[in-house]
Amino acid sequence: MNVAVCMKQTPDTEAQIKISDDGTSIVQEGIKWIINPYDEFAIEEGLRLTEKHGGEVTLISLGPPSIEKTIREGLAMGAHKAIRIDAPAVPDDPMVTAKALAEVLKEESYDVILFGKQAIDDDHTQMASIVASILNLPAVTVVVELSIENGKGTAVREIEGGHEKVSFNLPVIISAQRGLNEPRYRSLKGIMAAKKKPIEVKSIALDEAQLVIETFSYPPPKKPGRIVGEGPDAVPELVKLLREEAKVI
Repeated sequence: MNVAVCMKQTPDTEAQIKISDDGTSIVQEGIKWIINPYDEFAIEEGLRLTEKHGGEVTLISLGPPSIEKTIREGLAMGAHKAIRIDAPAVPDDPMVTAKALAEVLKEESYDVILFGKQAIDDDHTQMASIVASILNLPAVTVVVELSIENGKGTAVREIEGGHEKVSFNLPVIISAQRGLNEPRYRSLKGIMAAKKKPIEVKSIALDEAQLVIETFSYPPPKKPGRIVGEGPDAVPELVKLLREEAKVI
């Protein structure tokens, strides 16, 4: 089984994000970069598919040479090889990224193309669907269970208020949700092996962005807490404030 996993480098979930002086970008110095956490579920699922059916997992990511360190984290998990689409930076416009990914994906015959459900930095939550539309492939998103046998598959995906079970033929695009699996740790053996695994670099002319971030801003500061009393005597006042000011009851 030939599996591709499209992954993205994102800031660590515990990183403190600072906005640049001109307000148009974030300050990247000092940030710890990681594999987008949802993409780790995608990588793990790709590895499980190839361990069961045979084949290879190819990681595909877009960005400058600096992202190769993070790509090798995915190779250390067990992916067989990787492709980096060369770009000075990750575009703000998801359509630009999606077209570049699709251009590379159609060069090979992949049975399953996996994405994380969303990237934790921009939260667009649409990359898998856009790429599927460009490649004219079925897309099953927000998947929490996946089974593939004999060129066909079934998946359980999250929907509002419940779950939905769907069936599909290969090739297919899947976006992974938390709960699909438990990503494996990078072993010392895997980390050492990753240093020797190939990362192919491809140069593709990127489309002109139609979406541009004009400015970043911090969220408004939270109002300080207020103590309304102590013990049971404070309950009536607390209920009143929750109803009249917070409007949560």
